[in-house]
Amino acid sequence: MRIGLDAKRAFNNRTGLGNYSRFVLNALQNFAPQHQYLSYTPKLKAGLFDEFPEKSIRLPDFKNKLYGAWWRSYGIKKNLVQDGVQVFHGLSNELPNGLSAAGIKSVVTVHDLIFLRYPELYPAIDRFFYRQKFKNACAEADVVVAVSEQTKRDIIEFYGTSPEKIKVVYQDCHEVFHQTKTWEVSPVLQKYNIGKPYVLSVGTIEARKNQLQLVKAFHAAQLPAAELVLIGGKTSYQQAIETYIAQHELNTKVKVLNGVPFADLPALYQSARVFAYPSFFEGFGIPIVEALHSGVPVVAATGSCLEEAGGKGGLYVDPNNANALAQTLTLLWQDETLRKSLIMEGQKHVKQFAAEKIAKELTEIYASL
Repeated sequence: MRIGLDAKRAFNNRTGLGNYSRFVLNALQNFAPQHQYLSYTPKLKAGLFDEFPEKSIRLPDFKNKLYGAWWRSYGIKKNLVQDGVQVFHGLSNELPNGLSAAGIKSVVTVHDLIFLRYPELYPAIDRFFYRQKFKNACAEADVVVAVSEQTKRDIIEFYGTSPEKIKVVYQDCHEVFHQTKTWEVSPVLQKYNIGKPYVLSVGTIEARKNQLQLVKAFHAAQLPAAELVLIGGKTSYQQAIETYIAQHELNTKVKVLNGVPFADLPALYQSARVFAYPSFFEGFGIPIVEALHSGVPVVAATGSCLEEAGGKGGLYVDPNNANALAQTLTLLWQDETLRKSLIMEGQKHVKQFAAEKIAKELTEIYASL
């Protein structure tokens, strides 16, 4: 088969949709090489995904930001026809216009509809474009890939899409998190002045991720000789966390780290004692998968898809209940038998996200079209 893929995020975004796109492209190339994959992107960012085979990349005829945006939605159809593409997969919630008229089957991956569930978290202009692109993609695609059962339920609820049209296909995290722990004291911990056993949480510091509740729960838990390390991009929400830390004199116990390089994350995960992810709502929850691969037990929130991501490798609590979160943190911190059990179950659980399995599921979808 000749499969075209929207690879803009793979070559231009370092997190989130970029990670997913790179995961899919690598999985297909490595585990279903009998097919030809053409990756379409309006531009390339130097130093990002440079290892991808250049012969598989397709760029617009000339470089121009406005033309590139137009090409990705409209002009690309001509290139797809010229390249003999049979199926096009939009990896990040949208599809080019006119694929059906051109005789090209289409698949779109929808990651989440959080902008509909929590509109107050998104600027109005973003919501406007997301509404148009996501809804049209779900209507026009021959198959919609949802990254979790939760996202599938949301697509059905908000768009009325037929359940038969939606296939749930998970994803794995970057393979660097699959490596076995090989150190006792990491230079990375010294770099960030982390000297105690610690609870780790990774994700943009924003209201939806609920880190302030985690700080309150950590404070209430009074874990002996423990630190809490929050890693993520900074937003205005971080001020509330910093205020709480100052008011309760937690400066020596809670660290908020912004701008941590990706290369440092495996060591920070693998050296943690507990991973906490009390987010109110997610499309999937890749940080949980990263923690399970790293051999770290998880406490996460009920209410969305995090139980799908963590399975029996985690414990789950109401994200609004700081006391329950504090009690669960204490339990995980103190009960070594429970910790070992969760780690073992987590290692089993993440096997369903393996790249080889995902490549098989995706190519079966393409073949069905």
